[in-house]
Amino acid sequence: MKFAIIGLGSFGSYLARTLYDKGHEVMVIDKDKDKIEGAKDFSTQAVWMDSADKESLKALGVPDMDVVVVSLGPEMEPSILTVLYLHELGVSRIMAKALSSDHGKILEAIGATDVIYPERDMAIRLAQKLSSRNVLEYLPLAENISIQEIVPPESFIGKRLKDLNLTNRYHVQVIAIRQLVPEKLIFIPGADFLIKDSDVLVVMGEEDNIAELCAGKK
Repeated sequence: MKFAIIGLGSFGSYLARTLYDKGHEVMVIDKDKDKIEGAKDFSTQAVWMDSADKESLKALGVPDMDVVVVSLGPEMEPSILTVLYLHELGVSRIMAKALSSDHGKILEAIGATDVIYPERDMAIRLAQKLSSRNVLEYLPLAENISIQEIVPPESFIGKRLKDLNLTNRYHVQVIAIRQLVPEKLIFIPGADFLIKDSDVLVVMGEEDNIAELCAGKK
């Protein structure tokens, strides 16, 4: 796929490097010349320019990218103008980093297809992990609904999924099990799967129900 990353702060740089390492075509854009020089090792094309320039974005072929990520700050105006121009140029998917909820609303209103809040989302994930010793990973899907990797409560060890009846007891679905010994991921495990103390459950459901499951209630 072809990506354009506009803004090489910490978030933009890590994103560009990861996409490049995965074999994608990555164009990076920033008005800081030093950042552009440093990005040449993890980008297909590194461009030193102000992204709030509609004609330059068009000339670079940015509208032909599969995804354009706008990661600018700390001022709102550059990201707002950049997203507006990208939308007017017909970019199919525009992901923009928001500095606040109001900033996010503006970005959505002018054409951003995805608004991301890296600091907020990371804080929520960390809080979720810290608030329960059973939670290893956390991925929000919708309000109060998430996918979580959890350590099974002691009462689950040595029992089969069908005996635990988690769907009816907790209204939580086990979508995968990550075995640590031996290391293996089992997607949609069968009802006869026997849970070991070295297993990690990947569950999906409402967060209150998952919290009850982690606590071993019911």
